[in-house]
Amino acid sequence: MSSPTGAVTAPSLTQAQEGYAMSLLGRVNRLLERLLEALTVFLLLALTSIVIAAVGFRMVGNSFSWYDEVASIGLAWLSFYGANLAALKRTHMGFPGLVSRAPAAIRASLFIFSEVVVIGFFLVIAYYGYVVLDILAWDNLVSLPWIGLDVTQSVIPISAVLFIVCELLSMPMAWRKMRSGVDGDAEEIEAAIRQAEEDLKEYRA
Repeated sequence: MSSPTGAVTAPSLTQAQEGYAMSLLGRVNRLLERLLEALTVFLLLALTSIVIAAVGFRMVGNSFSWYDEVASIGLAWLSFYGANLAALKRTHMGFPGLVSRAPAAIRASLFIFSEVVVIGFFLVIAYYGYVVLDILAWDNLVSLPWIGLDVTQSVIPISAVLFIVCELLSMPMAWRKMRSGVDGDAEEIEAAIRQAEEDLKEYRA
């Protein structure tokens, strides 16, 4: 809205700033999502290749001595960074239906409480995960002694910090859905049903 002199009023400036902030946040969100997707796909392909190669070499009687350690570490890394991606997309298991059906004041309190608990938990994990790295720096893998345990276990503090970042980046959209009473799970189910109906129409056509 403009004043008689043509100047932009404060509400318009506030709306423009909010729109710009949300647009910037969306770009950062998408960039981090692409990076996490690339990392998880790389870890999945690497782990799959290692498992297939290990099975093949074991069949000919030439097993990898490092297979058990590396495969378990790869699976752990995939799980941790995959959890970061799920946090960014807000697809971890929860009770969105319970929150969305609660009164508005209670919804806000439940949302804030859950965010504080989750972020607080991962702050503790990040701190003590980093502290433990100093202890693990003196130990190495058994089968690959040139790789220190501080390298393999660095996924704990790194993924904990990433989890917090993902929570913070996805929080504004989650807050908006919560305020409007939108059930995220129901929304995804409805989208899947619409997609299935469209695919069925294309198949019949």
